[in-house]
Amino acid sequence: MTSLETAKLAVKVLDSKKGIDIRLIKIGDISSIADYFVIAAGSASTHVKTLANEVEYKLDEAGVSVSHIDGHRSDTWIVLDYVDVIVHVFSEEAREYYSLERLWQDGEEIDISDIIVE
Repeated sequence: MTSLETAKLAVKVLDSKKGIDIRLIKIGDISSIADYFVIAAGSASTHVKTLANEVEYKLDEAGVSVSHIDGHRSDTWIVLDYVDVIVHVFSEEAREYYSLERLWQDGEEIDISDIIVE
């Protein structure tokens, strides 16, 4: 599975669990950290944890194992590192505070309208 396919699967999983304001940003051209960031928010701490758990479960089912998880005890931000794809799941307040979209604005936002169910 390519890094873009992995990122799009994460987007689809987040959408299926009602992730809020999901974004996919290509950062591989401007950073060596990863190829893509997937960013989403949850409406409450339990929703943040549910979103992160579901991404981990579904990607593992697809044969993509998480390299590292950080913030699992946090109520506000969980990061799942798949080496080429990094999935950030925030509370709405933490997402606004950290504003990763602004920090990575030089990255290319990928159109995910074909993945997201309206």
